[in-house]
Amino acid sequence: MAEYYLKTPISENDVRKLRAGDVVYITGIIVTARDSAHKRALDLARSGKIEEIPIKLEGLAVYHCGPVVKKVGEEWKVVAAGPTTSRRMEKVEPEFIKTFKVRAIIGKGGMGPKTTEAMKEFGAFYGAFTGGAAALAAAAIKKVREVHWLDLGIPEALWVFEVENFGPMVVAIDSHGNNIYEDVMRNARAKLDEILKTL
Repeated sequence: MAEYYLKTPISENDVRKLRAGDVVYITGIIVTARDSAHKRALDLARSGKIEEIPIKLEGLAVYHCGPVVKKVGEEWKVVAAGPTTSRRMEKVEPEFIKTFKVRAIIGKGGMGPKTTEAMKEFGAFYGAFTGGAAALAAAAIKKVREVHWLDLGIPEALWVFEVENFGPMVVAIDSHGNNIYEDVMRNARAKLDEILKTL
């Protein structure tokens, strides 16, 4: 297990060095995107309106997060920014990675085989951030640079965060086809089969 400190924009070369189980911290820009933001961005891209997406995502980290924020004067402050469950984005994440060339997906709970394959093909990784550590995440967010698509609601908007050493995250899916979550499931199934045979 190695430890890496990455800066955005993250290069494909940096991603290819990572292996499942490594620990990563990110400095630079991360952008939140949940179900509605994924859908809107992909709808725009599919209809040839990619230029209407308000931030260029290439080389950035996308965070599955619905932050708790408050307005202080003219600025937004992040109170808590824990990860949301990633698995429900499995249907759209492969296309999102391919279309926007994001290099990191951050969340909790892991993702499935289609996202794993997209990360292998296009050079991205999944960083697992600990659920329940929303205050730790917020402490690494130094500034809200921008917010877009507030019409989707605060949790679903695109929040553009400037972060410093955001982490620790475990590389749960690397760009070589390794997926810790899938490995655990395979091992659990094998052990269950062994147990059932003894009953």
